Order: sequence, then structure tokens, then C-alpha cells
Amino acid sequence: MEYTSETYAKLNRDDQRHLQELEEFLRPLRGDKILEVGCGRGFIARELQKTVPHTYGVDVNPGAIKNGVALNLQIMDAEHLEFEDDSFDKIYSFHMIEHVPSPGKVIREMERVLRPGGEILLVYPAEPVRGLFSIISSIIIFKTPFKARKIHLHKLRPSDIQVLIRGTKLEHVESKFALLSTPQFFTHLQKRTS
Repeated sequence: MEYTSETYAKLNRDDQRHLQELEEFLRPLRGDKILEVGCGRGFIARELQKTVPHTYGVDVNPGAIKNGVALNLQIMDAEHLEFEDDSFDKIYSFHMIEHVPSPGKVIREMERVLRPGGEILLVYPAEPVRGLFSIISSIIIFKTPFKARKIHLHKLRPSDIQVLIRGTKLEHVESKFALLSTPQFFTHLQKRTS
């Protein structure tokens, strides 16, 4: 999948609903150090930085970071987070986990950089068929709708996330289905303190 496309980077727009979702699940505090994995151009990070200045974002697409709208954005692969262990109080990711080759590796990296007691929010599409919600992106990137499964590499459910966290210090707090502009799942995780 070619995520380095500036066209792809510019597909995502600001969605104020995401801030409400972060507030509901993670309750961000001014003193928190927060990481957005798969930040795109940083629209959510920018809004969150207004109240939580130590919000950081990473994305694998250089075009997204080059056209970033927030502070503290870096080019980085979610499978290899270049942060020290126990660096963040909270981590969130909107519609990224379905794109990566190894969701389990990404979750383990998030766990590694999350402080004990810290929380993660994963948001991902509730697709009835893998790739259904990435057809428009496929047309833009590949000029055909038939490569949508090269964009959404996984069709995930909350039960899949619970399998992926086995053997980690992460615990499932709750999962929720929401029907917004696109049906999606929210999964809230917390890292054990011992």
C-alpha cells in the first residue's frame, strides 16, 4: 500500500466528533502526555493540543507530516515506535489499525510506550466485508475500486482485539459500536500496573 502519497494524506479532514469520543473514553487532562498513532495531518492532535499541550502524533506518510497542521508530529512506523518505554499516559488511534501488516505488533508497541495504568483507544471500521469502506480511497490512489483490500488489510472486531492483547499487560475495558458517517468500533484498553 502506498501511504506516501500526498493525495492520500490530504483525504482526511477534521472531524470534531473525534474529540468528543476521546473525552468520553480517555478523559484527557492538561498534564497528560498523549500519543496519536496514525495522526495523518494532525487535525485531532491540533485540537487536543489546545487543552493538552503534550500531545504528539506519528504517521508513516511523509506527505501527511509535511502538510501537518499541528505541533509535535513525526514520521514514524506504528510497528516501530521510536519512544522509550512507559513514555505516554494515553494513546489513541483513529482508523489506523486496519491498515498495518501486523496489528498485534502495533498493539505491543503501544503497550511498550504506555505507562502502567495508562489507557488506549482504538477506533476502527465495522466493515461487513473487508475493504468496503476504502473503495473511494482505492479509486483515488489506485484509480480502481478493486484494490480496496490493499488499503484495509484487516477486518477487525472487538473480539479480535481481545485476542491480540493476550500475553500483554493490556486489559479490555470496553468496546462499543457506533453508527456515525461510517459504522465503527471503539475499543478501550488499559495497561495493568503490576
